[in-house]
Amino acid sequence: MAGVKQPADKSHFILPDLGEGLAEAELISWKVKPGDAVKEQQTLAEMQTDKALVEVPSPWTGVISELCGKEGEVIKVGAVLVRYAVGGASAKSSAPLAGTQTKPSAAPASAAASSAAARASTGATHSATARSSAGSGGHSRGGAAVAASNGADEDQGTVVGSVSGTLSVSDRFARRTPESAAAETARGKALATPAVRRMAREMKVDISAVPATGRGGRVTASDVAAFARGGSTQERTAAVSARSSALAAALPPVDAQGVSQRIPFRGVRRKIAEALDRSVRTAVHFTATDEADVTALDGKRREYSRVLGGKLSMLPFVMAAVCRGLRLHPALNANVDDANAEILLKGVINLGVAVDTDAGLMVPVLRDADRLSIVELSDGVKRLAARCRDRSITREESLGGTFTISNVGSYGAMFATPIINYPEVAILAVGRAKERVLVKDGRFYAGLVLPLSISCDHRVVDGAEAARFLNTVVKLLEDPGDLLG
Repeated sequence: MAGVKQPADKSHFILPDLGEGLAEAELISWKVKPGDAVKEQQTLAEMQTDKALVEVPSPWTGVISELCGKEGEVIKVGAVLVRYAVGGASAKSSAPLAGTQTKPSAAPASAAASSAAARASTGATHSATARSSAGSGGHSRGGAAVAASNGADEDQGTVVGSVSGTLSVSDRFARRTPESAAAETARGKALATPAVRRMAREMKVDISAVPATGRGGRVTASDVAAFARGGSTQERTAAVSARSSALAAALPPVDAQGVSQRIPFRGVRRKIAEALDRSVRTAVHFTATDEADVTALDGKRREYSRVLGGKLSMLPFVMAAVCRGLRLHPALNANVDDANAEILLKGVINLGVAVDTDAGLMVPVLRDADRLSIVELSDGVKRLAARCRDRSITREESLGGTFTISNVGSYGAMFATPIINYPEVAILAVGRAKERVLVKDGRFYAGLVLPLSISCDHRVVDGAEAARFLNTVVKLLEDPGDLLG
């Protein structure tokens, strides 16, 4: 992230970009307290990004003097996260939060000198080594790092393992609070991620003139794209204002009587809510349902289980059928790029699989699923599910999905109206298989029926195409010889 640099005097640690282009993350828990002596790479805090729980390590050895944030608070990338005691004293005054920089008289002269020296050395460079929360799967955005216009290096992303550089904390990286957001809005400064700002520059759009519809008054990529496509600022502003007023007026009063517990809306649950809300507001959902007679396939599943010496569920067989179906119906194996008004058909099949955890729903991605055998699909799902449940799943393992499967049958449900994992365009819910009396060629027999529900983005997938895909999956599940041949 442009302009995010760590201090040379190691007086404080600035929250780096925890993932590709993230602007903020929620502070879940502190792992240290003021007065603690910490070593390099020792975990300081756990933070929730939009995809994963990330451990933030200390970039150097030192003594903690101040923790700059409360658990549950959303911290902006570039804001001071932790202060260290330097020279036997708290470093609090050497690098005030951007939001407090309007009170220079309160800062000691040494702090002013330090800041001046830092500003004078903006041409210095720094390096960053990234690692994931689990110690594997980490990555660096070194390839994406571009020198800022002032000559300083950009933050190279992800969690910083070792950092050197110079201090420069701009007020635009202050921790986001309602007050600071309002202040920035009042000053006419648009709130937006670097990616959205870059997009605005490339589209030659003045981002400060774009009406914001994102959370906390943030300008989104869709806002920029819509602004570029036309519509005056006044019209857009009026539309946004009217929508916000209508939403507030439509909210029913909350009855506080009889409340037994108040649970903060935070962490994974908040990320789930944001993702689902974005999907419902953006994609045009419709759902189709069907059933598959999996009597023969269940027999084949039992044979696999006996050979393998362990239970094999129906899910990997469904995944294999879905992969075959997506090859035949590529319109469902796609993402929507609303910012550029494009449909991105994918040449790879990366299956997301919804996993229920104590923290909430998570969707890890099994890459190149169409190249995996039944056993490999089963092992892959088990491995990712375990990493979700012990919270060791990395953000990279939850990115790049092209289609999602939700196995609601594991919890007894039959049919569902699954919400699309936006920007994907389709999701399949697999229900609980049940024995039924079936009829074939005029004869009754006892069979096993598997309910299937698929939701699609009607902007991309027509109802007929969704039905054809579902028919393909059903036929494959009903003919294990064809599916496994």
